Amino acid sequence: WIILNPLITAVLFNEAFGGIAGLSTDGTPSFLFYMAGNTVWTFFANCVNNTANTFVTNSQIFGKVYFPRLTMPVSQVLTSLINFGIQAVMYLIFWVYFFATGSGVTFTLWVLAVPFVVLEVMLLGLGVGIIVSSLTTKYRDLAIAVGFGVQLWMYASPVVYPLSMLHNSPRLRVLVQLNPMTSPIEIFRMATLGTGTVTTFGIVYSLIFTAAALVLGVVLFSRIEKTFMDTV
Repeated sequence: WIILNPLITAVLFNEAFGGIAGLSTDGTPSFLFYMAGNTVWTFFANCVNNTANTFVTNSQIFGKVYFPRLTMPVSQVLTSLINFGIQAVMYLIFWVYFFATGSGVTFTLWVLAVPFVVLEVMLLGLGVGIIVSSLTTKYRDLAIAVGFGVQLWMYASPVVYPLSMLHNSPRLRVLVQLNPMTSPIEIFRMATLGTGTVTTFGIVYSLIFTAAALVLGVVLFSRIEKTFMDTV
């Protein structure tokens, strides 16, 4: 499923948004366009979903053995990183095929930023995930809403559309740029496809948001872990 899920999703996006809806893909092969966005997004979504239930899922272990509790969400994020690596290799295989067939895709110097993008997405997913995990110890219903919320977040990110498509909607463009996942997705596409909208504001804002989410998450996690057995 690590391979089939993103592959099937990319095919469905290609048919629904590229074929039926006819959304722009900035002149790149639509399949690669959607696969690039979905690869980065799936990594982030897995980081959030896998860490969101840390306290509830591991309550029995936490109650019996003491160890640094933060290792549990970190281990989940590292597992997601391994899955991302597998999906990235699959994406690269398709990229080589389209490159060989003369579709015009190309690597740019932004490829040097890809490791930093991966690190940022991982830290953002960890931060958001442990914030949700900390809150679910008291608000159990929040765990049910996480999956739906992450899905909605995807459509607020340039996964199925390029940021350039919003140039005629300034307000909507600003809202999308306030999404911390917009910059990583656009950088990844710029790095591997040669198209994308990368701005200094977007990069700086995304980094600040990631740092704030991570710090807030760690602070909340540290406080909740001391008393969570009373509420879980």
